[in-house]
Amino acid sequence: MKTKELAIEEKICPLEFAVNAISGKWKVPIVWRINQGEKRPSEMLRGIAKVDRRVLNQHLKELEQDGILSKKIFNELPPRVEYSLTPLGEKLVDVLWKLNDWGKVLLEHSNEE
Repeated sequence: MKTKELAIEEKICPLEFAVNAISGKWKVPIVWRINQGEKRPSEMLRGIAKVDRRVLNQHLKELEQDGILSKKIFNELPPRVEYSLTPLGEKLVDVLWKLNDWGKVLLEHSNEE
């Protein structure tokens, strides 16, 4: 379910709303890769191990619908498409950096046990 539909259907906690927007096995890795610069879907297929083309395309579509990614279509033959972060997506990357830092602490903690 897209986040906009979820927001309309019911009152939802902001944290739950945010997590829903990035739910899916590949959405965070997609955003993380695109943060490094505009990417074509074929580049992401090579850069994210084991992601299926169909799933990648679905996640890209959902991230675009939720305003996290921007899609640019070039008027060429064959057609070329590139994705980049929107300002909203850039704010998400700030959160992902904090999550990355927490992940390092969690790894250290799990290695101590």
